[in-house]
Amino acid sequence: MNRRHFLASLPALAACQSQRDHATLAALPDLRRNERAPRDVAQDEATWQAVQDAFAVDRSMVNFNNGGVSPSSEPVQSTLKRLTAEANGAPAYVMWRLMERRREDVRAGLAEVLGTDPEQVAITRNASEGLQICQFGLNLERGDQVLCCDQEYPRMITTFLQRTRREGIELVRFPIPVPLTDPHEVVRRFEARITARTRVLLVSQVINLTGQVLPVKAVCALGRKHGIPVIVDGAHGFAHLPFQIEEYDCDYYATSLHKWMSAPFGTGLLYVRKNRIGDLWPLMAAPEARRDNIRKFEEIGTHSLPLVLSILDAVRFHQRLGTENIHARLVYLRDRWADRLAGEARVRWNTDRTPGWAGGIANIGIEGVDTTALQKHLWTEHRIYAITIRHLGVDERGVERAAGSPWQIDGLRVSPSFYSTPDEVDRFASAIEDVLEHGLPA
Repeated sequence: MNRRHFLASLPALAACQSQRDHATLAALPDLRRNERAPRDVAQDEATWQAVQDAFAVDRSMVNFNNGGVSPSSEPVQSTLKRLTAEANGAPAYVMWRLMERRREDVRAGLAEVLGTDPEQVAITRNASEGLQICQFGLNLERGDQVLCCDQEYPRMITTFLQRTRREGIELVRFPIPVPLTDPHEVVRRFEARITARTRVLLVSQVINLTGQVLPVKAVCALGRKHGIPVIVDGAHGFAHLPFQIEEYDCDYYATSLHKWMSAPFGTGLLYVRKNRIGDLWPLMAAPEARRDNIRKFEEIGTHSLPLVLSILDAVRFHQRLGTENIHARLVYLRDRWADRLAGEARVRWNTDRTPGWAGGIANIGIEGVDTTALQKHLWTEHRIYAITIRHLGVDERGVERAAGSPWQIDGLRVSPSFYSTPDEVDRFASAIEDVLEHGLPA
């Protein structure tokens, strides 16, 4: 086959492979027309067995750090491999002439899940990139204040602290209770600290440290009341919590797709309200002609289009199951282990599990047991991987707690995903019960 014929054949080859990939996706349960309640779907093991089978993960270990990064399903990995091979056949032509136009299909798919206009959705590499576009792109002047709680993701706090050093803005942080039994206390603490110099509010949809869900809609309404834009860190919310972005009435929202969407590693999404696009500077320079175009935030130079296009299979996978059903499954798996430990007096809960204020993530500690040693024990003795969370935070004045002060949060963050099995959950619960009864080995 000569070069011209090879290039001409690529779309046909892609169509054939696409049919095979769709057949794989078609083997999954399609719950879009399902009339059962999500709670009932969550407990239907036949449904979730098919989902588990779509993930080629190492079942000799229990991965309960899906809050860090989740694996992609076999259909997504298959598409990524195929597109990567296809692009390498003639990179400049295939990527920029054939693949680039298909980016818009990905944008439309993400917008559908988010519940918004595709012209408000940019495709990024992770939540940090999307959030930093907002944090660095806003016009702030010396003395302007940014307001957030002290449990925001460390990189986002570091980003604003760099602006304080470089430009003289002020970052005002405040503590929130652990566990957070009254999420609306967050709103009250925001409002108590708003001043004439407050220019931006930053709030997480789900706190990464504990999995606590925050009242984002109420915080956004507070921002609207005072004429202050709100940046929402949705790293743990998108594809995890059932919501539509328009319900929040927020200005900026960013998330990673390699967490609860199980898209390829290094993919993310940024939402910018249409009337905010023009005044927000991109991280990398874009032409003036794109001032009001959401695509200006995608000006990052050469990048992997196969990675971007493979997002669409993750979207289709997610849509077949539905966010409500996925959320219900995550809560079911969380409660399967948490209910077994709920009556244990020595278990310290850093997450309040009240329905609506937590999802699949929870954080626990054990009185008298060092959390780091517990993490090591779970891995070495049981091949269970979860992570230690230790957080000092700030005091009521917003001053960082000194090293050596009691931890504000000290616990194990436990985050199964919807591909996790009940047996894996039970394995974790049994291991914790054994530690409660016998302690850690000497």
